[in-house]
Amino acid sequence: MKEAYWGYWLVILGVFVAVILLLVRNVTSNNTEDYYNGKEIVEQAMVDAIDYGYFRYFGELRINKEKFMENFVRRFADSVNGASDYNITFVALYEAPPKVSVEIQSKTDTYVVGTDATAFDLTNRVTEILEQNQNS
Repeated sequence: MKEAYWGYWLVILGVFVAVILLLVRNVTSNNTEDYYNGKEIVEQAMVDAIDYGYFRYFGELRINKEKFMENFVRRFADSVNGASDYNITFVALYEAPPKVSVEIQSKTDTYVVGTDATAFDLTNRVTEILEQNQNS
């Protein structure tokens, strides 16, 4: 009977370790996913917001701030699921030369272990500069 108790404790320990691994994976994979998702969306929204009339006339890149913000919010809303709450802050928007800094804050679920409740609030800041190649 003594050996059977060791088997029970081993199963309980396995379940406990699996639960801890799932919680850690959920927090870390959401952070990585949010960062790369934000980075790709910033790049795409900057390209969509290029003012081609200004480029043809002056030969310099320039983006439209309002068009960038509209494209970013639309693309970000399409790409995320409703599991987390997001707060998007446009930290710096420069039209010419095009530079954008976007801060994405996400709030995860609250995890309760015993009497201790833990929530993870993650912040990712993405800064992009759009450049053009000058061919002589």
